[in-house]
Amino acid sequence: MSRIGKAPIEVPKGVQVTISDKNLVTVKGPKGTLEQAVDPDLTLKQEGTEITVSRPSDAKPHRAKHGLYRALIANMVKGASEGFVIEQELVGVGYRATTKGQQLQLALGFSHTVTLNLPPEIKVSAAQEKGKNPIIRLESADKQLIGQVAAKLRSLRKPEPYKGKGVRFVGEVVRRKAGKAAGK
Repeated sequence: MSRIGKAPIEVPKGVQVTISDKNLVTVKGPKGTLEQAVDPDLTLKQEGTEITVSRPSDAKPHRAKHGLYRALIANMVKGASEGFVIEQELVGVGYRATTKGQQLQLALGFSHTVTLNLPPEIKVSAAQEKGKNPIIRLESADKQLIGQVAAKLRSLRKPEPYKGKGVRFVGEVVRRKAGKAAGK
């Protein structure tokens, strides 16, 4: 049995979970509303403040989906109640970030500024303190969406191994390489 799949999901106060006939799970909370279609083979039961996911057999597809859907529902419950936050920093001379509503404008050492239009589910803010790297803060209830946007941001200028310049997650350790050895 899947260790993750058999663990019950605790639903905190202020979060409402509804499971429809077609295995459509809807989670409403203070941070937002999320929906997820669950495989029809799996059985979802809601008893009080706990949700359990069970599978019909030990066939490989059922085992694979058991833990997956349990984790997706748990992330929806956490996102609707607390939300998710990802912080990224811009390391490099002249690297800047500014926000205008749902637009994020980045100066990443290219000849032009890069403008990203973010989905309305994500709240973005950019902070610039003197003597420190600019920090971009993303907040959302949807873990998958916020992760995808953060990965897209990082892909615009990945940290390079020689000077460490680029977009990185706060706390990320970039492996550095030694540069070219000095002349004879």
